[in-house]
Amino acid sequence: MRGLIGVAGFFLIALIPHAVAFDPLDPNGNITIKWDVMSWTPDGYVATVTMNNFQMYRHIMTPGWTLGWTWAKKEVIWSMVGAQTTEQGDCSKFKGNIPHCCKKNPTVVDLLPGTPYNQQFTNCCKGGVLASWGQDPQSSVSAFQVSVGQAGTTNKTVKLPKNFTLLGPGPGYTCGPAKIVPPTKFFTPDLRRKTQALMTWNVTCTYSQFLARKHPSCCVSMSSFYNETITTCPSCACGCENRNKCIKSDSKLLSVVGVNTPRKDNAPLIQCTHHMCPIRVHWHVKLNYNDYWRVKLTVTNFNYRINYTQWTLVVQHPNLNNVTQVFSFDYKPLVPYQSVNDTGMFYGMKFYNDLLMEAGPSGTVQSEVLLQKDKETFSFKQGWAFPRKVYFNGDECMLPPPDTYPYLPNSAHRSPAAFTTLLFSLLFLFTILF
Repeated sequence: MRGLIGVAGFFLIALIPHAVAFDPLDPNGNITIKWDVMSWTPDGYVATVTMNNFQMYRHIMTPGWTLGWTWAKKEVIWSMVGAQTTEQGDCSKFKGNIPHCCKKNPTVVDLLPGTPYNQQFTNCCKGGVLASWGQDPQSSVSAFQVSVGQAGTTNKTVKLPKNFTLLGPGPGYTCGPAKIVPPTKFFTPDLRRKTQALMTWNVTCTYSQFLARKHPSCCVSMSSFYNETITTCPSCACGCENRNKCIKSDSKLLSVVGVNTPRKDNAPLIQCTHHMCPIRVHWHVKLNYNDYWRVKLTVTNFNYRINYTQWTLVVQHPNLNNVTQVFSFDYKPLVPYQSVNDTGMFYGMKFYNDLLMEAGPSGTVQSEVLLQKDKETFSFKQGWAFPRKVYFNGDECMLPPPDTYPYLPNSAHRSPAAFTTLLFSLLFLFTILF
């Protein structure tokens, strides 16, 4: 009896999508915000705030990150270098020098490129854009300097800020509490002397696709040389709430000035499709050689308002351990677990196709992948040649049901009702047991 309950419970849990922040393909991925107190002032301190994106394939795109917190006491921000708060707040009680921000819960954004040199700070002024760690480690860091007043002037009197929030640029990130860590150590330019911060605390923020949006933001379609069937994206894969607002590809509205301008809330303008997704990834099994096989990858943008910069595409497939050559994309294997090498990241070549243009004739990037066959595992049967998981810009895409994949002509095609029958059988079993 317990065994039956366990099996039924396992299948029911498997049917529920992941709603937690843990990403099995990037188990250590997070954004770490580090505060280093560098000096004391008469009524507070000067700190360097550094934001490190340790996520392998999820970046922060335009309009960039927004960082917020709540002061523990009555702190104010006297000045900032490399960033600014969005509001000054009520500073009427101050005479003479007016603080940069007097709000209890300030909201900070990065400065834009082209900021005057005397207002810049190391790794600042990128409009809040942060590259992913796996794609460009040097561009995955952002920093600014803040002078805090009314804050205490010793390690014992300074109170750590609370309730950190991070938008990147929309919701999805959850930040933990600030924790005091060993002071950061720095080397002087000549590398002969080591200094350290007076006090350091860290804040760790993790991403959850469930919190970021109600529906997936991309879908996957499939085809092959050995079957005329084209498996399209599932209908309403990304939700159909905006179906009345979508635009046909030949609509005259597309010629209106400003229709392609991105909005502050990142509201999309989607081309009318049955799947209603801004991004579609197509996996085509193209050719079969004696020792190799070839796949064509196509990413199409159906959003008329967004150009995807520094895009990433992550694929999980058992034969990615034998990638021989990737054409017109950069490729990096991801090995979150040392014993398994079945995941890889594709991304555009800099200054060539790292920009996925908005919907239209130029809204497509594509590449081909040559993979060596492993005689012990390779097969075209039962959908083996198609990916297990696909992520675009760090969000998991919706795959078609497995029983709709293109199959070899001589293989038995499972009934489309098979999955539904299994689901109702499990629910009936659960009813009997309980």
